[in-house]
Amino acid sequence: MGRTFPSIRLGVNSTADRWARSARALKKEDQRYGERLAELAKMHSSEAFAGCDDPLEAVVFSVLVEVLKRQDRLEAQVNNRVDP
Repeated sequence: MGRTFPSIRLGVNSTADRWARSARALKKEDQRYGERLAELAKMHSSEAFAGCDDPLEAVVFSVLVEVLKRQDRLEAQVNNRVDP
């Protein structure tokens, strides 16, 4: 049987907290990226709970959704500048 919804949420928060702590060990210029990953991990975690049995899967899914959204926004900005 899969994990329960509360245990997935706890695992997501725990993973994001570990990522935030790990970010502090990065080189100064990389710390902001590690901190941002920890933030992104929590942004969609509640929506990802229902479809994921593994907290790490929910975290990675959440981060990837945000990365793809950002990519789409940047591509739209570039296309708006290029189009007359």
